[in-house]
Amino acid sequence: MTAVVIEKLDKIFNQGKAGEVTALTDVDLTIGDGEFVSLIGPSGCGKSTLLRLIADLIPPSSGTVTVAGKPAGQARREQAYGLAFQQAGLFEWRTVRKNVELPLELRGVSASERRARAEEMLALVGLADFAGHYPGQLSGGMQQRVAIARALAVQPPLLLMDEPFGALDEMTRERLQSELLSICAKTGTSNTRTSTVFVTHSISEAVFLSDRVVVMSARPGRITASIDVELPSRDDAGRQSPAFFDKITEVRKALRG
Repeated sequence: MTAVVIEKLDKIFNQGKAGEVTALTDVDLTIGDGEFVSLIGPSGCGKSTLLRLIADLIPPSSGTVTVAGKPAGQARREQAYGLAFQQAGLFEWRTVRKNVELPLELRGVSASERRARAEEMLALVGLADFAGHYPGQLSGGMQQRVAIARALAVQPPLLLMDEPFGALDEMTRERLQSELLSICAKTGTSNTRTSTVFVTHSISEAVFLSDRVVVMSARPGRITASIDVELPSRDDAGRQSPAFFDKITEVRKALRG
C-alpha cells in the first residue's frame, strides 16, 4: 500500500480568465507507507499548493491524487490524514485539551474517549501538564506541539505539514524536528511509522527529517529531483556527520538546477 499517488497533476488558478496562473504542471509523485518526504523549492513554486491538493482543500485542474488507495476527496471525508500549518490555528477559547479533542468531537467520539486520547497525545508531545491551559498561555513552540497532537489525535496514517516550524527560533525548531520523528514513529502502525509530507524552505531541515527530499522548480512547479537520504542517526550526532553535509550540498545543487 502506498500513502500517496499523484499522477499527471496540473493546477491552474483562474483558468480561462484574466490573471490565469499555472502553479503546477505534470507532477508525478508516489509516497510509500511510513515514508517521510519533504517538498522543497523556491518561493512560489507550488509546494503548499501541492500539499493542499493532496489534502483535497483545492481541486486539481487535471490529473489524479490518491491517498491510502482512495480518491483524495474520499480520504478527506474519512479524515485519513492530519494537517498542521505554520500557524498553529488553535482556538483561543478552548483549552489545550479541548483543542486536541476537536477532530474527535467532530467524529462523534464519546467525551470519555476524547479526553483519554487527548491526554495520551499531550503526554506524547510533552504537554500533559498544560492540558487545562489556554493557547495564549503557551509559547509558540508549545502551541505547535499542541497542533501536532491535534493532527495526530485521530491516528491518521498520513500527516501533512506546511512549514510548521518556520516561525520558530533555531533551537526550538531543532528540538521539535527530533520530537516530530519520535512522534511519527510512535503513532504509526505496528509495521510502519506515520507517513509524512512536509513542506519547508530549509535545506538542513529537509535533510534531517526526510527519507527523501523532493525538489521542485520555480513556477510552474515541476519535480526536478528526488533525493534519497540516509543518515547514521537522526540526532545531534547525525547533524554533524559527513553524510548530513553531503546531502545538504546535493539538495542545494539540485535547487540551483
